[in-house]
Amino acid sequence: MIHLKTLRALLVAPLALSAALAMAQTSTIVMASTTSTEQSGLFPYLLPEFKKATGIDVKVVAVGTGQAIDMGRRGDADVLFVHDQVAEEKVVAEGFAVKRFPVMYNDFVLVGPKGDPAKVAGGKDILAALAKIQAAQAPFASRGDKSGTHAAELRYWKDAGVDLEAKKGAWYRDTGSGMGPTLNTASSMNAYVLADRGTWLAFKNRGDLEILVEGDKRLFNQYGAMLVNPAKHPHVKAALGQQFIDWLVSPRGQAVIAAYKIGGEQLFFPNANG
Repeated sequence: MIHLKTLRALLVAPLALSAALAMAQTSTIVMASTTSTEQSGLFPYLLPEFKKATGIDVKVVAVGTGQAIDMGRRGDADVLFVHDQVAEEKVVAEGFAVKRFPVMYNDFVLVGPKGDPAKVAGGKDILAALAKIQAAQAPFASRGDKSGTHAAELRYWKDAGVDLEAKKGAWYRDTGSGMGPTLNTASSMNAYVLADRGTWLAFKNRGDLEILVEGDKRLFNQYGAMLVNPAKHPHVKAALGQQFIDWLVSPRGQAVIAAYKIGGEQLFFPNANG
């Protein structure tokens, strides 16, 4: 005959296990972010520090910024961590995200072959460089994926006075992929490419490529974080998501971001407090 205490223990144990599993599931949030933050190696460095501080797991879905924001609109993520301020402010205005928090910045660089057929090396004017690339019909690899980097590239072509739709030809390659694969394409083609500095520093397959244009203030690249609006999507884990954002902009989160380096070079610069 089973003792009453043993029976209770047998009944309670599965309930405790179920509660523990439920707690583990609820302590995970989904963050839609960019391939540049993931492929730079930032998240494998940053997220374990956040989990150590809070016990919360962050599942990263790395896509282009436009796709990440669309995930937020559909309620397929709890937090967005992206880099296209115009698009970020729009999704907040539409009510699909609660508030935009500046987190960090780095910059874009124009990478190209050492042979430099368009003769842009050493310049600090991204618009002049792109105009020269188009005039020379020099190979150019574009992400073409509605990412923050792609959005910036399209703005630069427009501001350079290049009607890209009219001027596109065999010289211009849309990859429709993330930053890493696009850099691989540029390396194999000996093509020019606009890249975020973080992914470039982490990129190993450089071939004949090097940074040719940098330092233009237009190349500033700001990242922001936003909570997906639970008023639109009630299943959003608002408390946990906001906890993550609060940690990112806290002195500790900002210090962890600043400490991430490759070869002694800092990849991202925290600026949550201006």
